[in-house]
Amino acid sequence: MSKYLTNPLVKTKYRSQMERLNYHHLRYFWVVASEGGLARASAELRVAQPTLSSQIHQLEAALREKLFARAGRNLVLTDTGRMVFRYAEEIFSVGRELIDTLQGRPARRPTRFVVGVADVLPKLLVHRLLEPAFHLGQPVRLICREDSAVEDFLGELAVQELDLVLADRPMAPAVKIRAYNHFLGETGTSFLAKGRLATEHRRHFPDSLDGAPCLLPGANTTLRRSLEKWLDSRQIRPLIVAEFDDSALMYVFGQKEAGIFPVPTAFEVEFQRVYGVKLVGRLATVRQRFYAISVDKKLKHPAVVAVCDTARRHIFS
Repeated sequence: MSKYLTNPLVKTKYRSQMERLNYHHLRYFWVVASEGGLARASAELRVAQPTLSSQIHQLEAALREKLFARAGRNLVLTDTGRMVFRYAEEIFSVGRELIDTLQGRPARRPTRFVVGVADVLPKLLVHRLLEPAFHLGQPVRLICREDSAVEDFLGELAVQELDLVLADRPMAPAVKIRAYNHFLGETGTSFLAKGRLATEHRRHFPDSLDGAPCLLPGANTTLRRSLEKWLDSRQIRPLIVAEFDDSALMYVFGQKEAGIFPVPTAFEVEFQRVYGVKLVGRLATVRQRFYAISVDKKLKHPAVVAVCDTARRHIFS
């Protein structure tokens, strides 16, 4: 919570409101946000829905901000609501720790590690990159958020709502946010396929891709652009069966023998094991690069340091 309290804008805006904040109202808000709506929160708290709604309206009046907005029949958090929810998470986490301590139970607050992940990144790769955070010798609470565009994360990164963003490309120089690109490493591209597809197209690779059924990442991805440039240079025209913004969906289709698909060479063995597919061939010249983006030029967060060091020294070495 301290990283929010040190923000002078937050301190100025909320000092007077926090002086008259009702923590009972804040708890009701926190439970409603956690449970995803009034009905489930009402059952959890054993409080009537109108009472809950009234308490939250009083909290909004005290803060002079809307915390929820309507999306059809559902309640969704506003931008301010999301910020207040993060404060509430910290506040009530400390409360639980206090009770544990008084009752003689060990209480070690986990280090929060909030990561934004570009959804084009393979999930196996993301897991390998983030796994070192769980070997720090201290509890870590990992929170992953996924989005299609790196730029969508940068606002949250700027106000330190995210500790790290993982992406397949660096933040553009034109972006007016003080953040830094940390190169993690690069690898070639391997093509995998199920059963007979792998057997049929392994011979004479990569020319065998001409006319072959292929699954490719979406047109807006870095890998897709690199692949198209290479294929054009070799005058190879695969039959594009499908294209995917979500890489995980592409791999499932590949697992069902819908087509040949590309993966980072550094992780091809894991893909073969998890999806039951075989190697068709490798393209060392089609490089995939991976980046961590943070607000720190010199990395400080222990989990961020562990992720970046392991990627550079072991995963992409």
